[in-house]
Amino acid sequence: MVKNFPITLPQYSRGFHLITTEILKSIPALPEEGILQVFIQHTSAGICINENADQTVLDDFEMVFNRLVPEIGFPYSHTVEGLDDMPAHIKSVFSGSSINIPIINGKLALGVWQGIYLCEFRNRGGNRKLIASIIS
Repeated sequence: MVKNFPITLPQYSRGFHLITTEILKSIPALPEEGILQVFIQHTSAGICINENADQTVLDDFEMVFNRLVPEIGFPYSHTVEGLDDMPAHIKSVFSGSSINIPIINGKLALGVWQGIYLCEFRNRGGNRKLIASIIS
């Protein structure tokens, strides 16, 4: 059985933002066993699971992504939506558009230091839409 729950996140600044609590508040109680899939409905932002205890990890992510995919100095063709748009599309390919987390004993089976992150690659990305699916 699959149940889908639409989630609209408020606008976030560029960077990596912990959204685990927002996702859990948007769905009813988790089943005893199953899988939570979270899908982002955008091509200039991503979603990932990573370190949730040390902010410097997220700062380093931002630095590395910006070095790998610079906004300036590369001859992008798609520039109509701003200098940050095409790099955001490329960065979202690296981070991905969905995650899957096992549900065990009614809880997400995240590791001790893991959290769910919105990867906002635009300077002003606006609200972001997610679909949380519980597969049980």
